[in-house]
Amino acid sequence: MRDLAHRIDLNEIPDYVHHGVNVGQHALSGTLRFFSRGHLPPTPEGEAVLRRYFEAALITQEVTQSVINVLQPKVAVYNHGIYVPHGVISDVARSNAIRVVTWNVAYKSKCFIFSHDDTYHHTLIEEPTSVWENISLDGKLDKELDAYLKSRWYGTSDWIWFHDQPKHSLKAIEDEIGIDFTKPVVAALTNVFWDAQLHYKANAFKDMLEWLQATIAYFGTRTDLQLAIRIHPAEVRGAIPSRQPLVEEIRKLFPELPANVFIIPPESQASTYSLCEGSNAVIIYGTKTGVEMTAKGIPVIVAGEAWIRNKGLTLDADTPENYLRLLEKLPLDSRMNEAQVSRARKYAYHFFFRRFIPMDFVNEDKASPPYKIEPPTAKTLLPGGDLGLDVICDGILRRTPFIYPAEVQ
Repeated sequence: MRDLAHRIDLNEIPDYVHHGVNVGQHALSGTLRFFSRGHLPPTPEGEAVLRRYFEAALITQEVTQSVINVLQPKVAVYNHGIYVPHGVISDVARSNAIRVVTWNVAYKSKCFIFSHDDTYHHTLIEEPTSVWENISLDGKLDKELDAYLKSRWYGTSDWIWFHDQPKHSLKAIEDEIGIDFTKPVVAALTNVFWDAQLHYKANAFKDMLEWLQATIAYFGTRTDLQLAIRIHPAEVRGAIPSRQPLVEEIRKLFPELPANVFIIPPESQASTYSLCEGSNAVIIYGTKTGVEMTAKGIPVIVAGEAWIRNKGLTLDADTPENYLRLLEKLPLDSRMNEAQVSRARKYAYHFFFRRFIPMDFVNEDKASPPYKIEPPTAKTLLPGGDLGLDVICDGILRRTPFIYPAEVQ
């Protein structure tokens, strides 16, 4: 394994397939995450780390296959389902017809996301609309949804949050970047560059930087509109801060921005929600904010593989040409209509209350590991002791959907 990892041509690694598993792609993903970049750095360190990840991916494949040969498991359950080792384990398990379950911490406090067959980054995009479009949101559920969506402005109900003291004033945004909200504004929301590269398949554009380049160039021709690009706060406040800042990448492409294009940097405390509410429309690449904006009736254009895509709620771009045609529709004449908003709210409820499975006995801890499992009694861990745990166990054992029935509680 080590010999192959050291002698293979560097350019061959990303597409290298070993016994049916694209170990090279997993190695590249792990390397990009390590460097927190959307592109491999052209340095000796970049090559060295990629080769180490490639070797690790090859070893993971062989070890996983050996374990499967001995244990012959029926189902494999593990975190995330991408990178090295988890992405390799997923591919090897699937190639042996072993059922795969992946999990991750959800944004909402005390909640987790579980998925069958693949990482939730992919399954939430591919999930059939039939599992949520017939939900009946009565007054109580509507109020619960509104309360949670408002809490997202402040992070009071989440254990993943990227602001310290968000500023919700449009005047504050005007003062900070020089935009004028009395004229039409279109907001563009980015992801962290390396995160978007690794978690989401390319759609209309090969990557997020190409999307930004096309977007800025287009708005440079539309002096009747203003474009506000909100760089994701997680670039500087996330668990893995980006080492390829988008502000610098944009500056390389546009040493001088068009006069009607404004950038809100990641360190800004300007509220993304206030920006969107003050905009005619919102353009996203892969951010989950599209779920929240459509639930508020704000029109959304999707350029990448966001979870809100293909739900019958957004303007989805499939090619660069199609994307530009969607931009030609701006400014839009109105917000989403009542039927569209009703549908969007059903999906938002499904996403935040049903796909986010609560386990109230899991508490956040500042130590390592960062979570403590603290059931009040042993009975909590028995069948019927905690509904969220029941949903998870039934999904693992019986392949039932990982959907928490929040609407009937």
